[in-house]
Amino acid sequence: MACPRCQVETQGERWCADCERAYDGWSRRYASDIIWPVLIAMVIVTGVAISLPLLGLGTALVGAGVFVGFGTLVGVQRANTRRRRRQFLRGAGVPRAYLPGKT
Repeated sequence: MACPRCQVETQGERWCADCERAYDGWSRRYASDIIWPVLIAMVIVTGVAISLPLLGLGTALVGAGVFVGFGTLVGVQRANTRRRRRQFLRGAGVPRAYLPGKT
């Protein structure tokens, strides 16, 4: 199968090694993307851990709330990673000299 970015033949649906390396360097500029998912998950976990015992619910539900917060963290981070990959494929923020076919 061909690399979705540069059309070089690759194994499976993955990108070629050069495109993965280019994406890795590009994505490091957006390392702060983890801040919002962590804050959202923290608010959910804290809210559940404080409010559910005050409502008289058991510790099992409070423990489930922690897993919901973790699930939120994972889900938001995966969605953000997919968004960044699409942005990279469109060529946003990549210098013209590095675009395949434009060199």
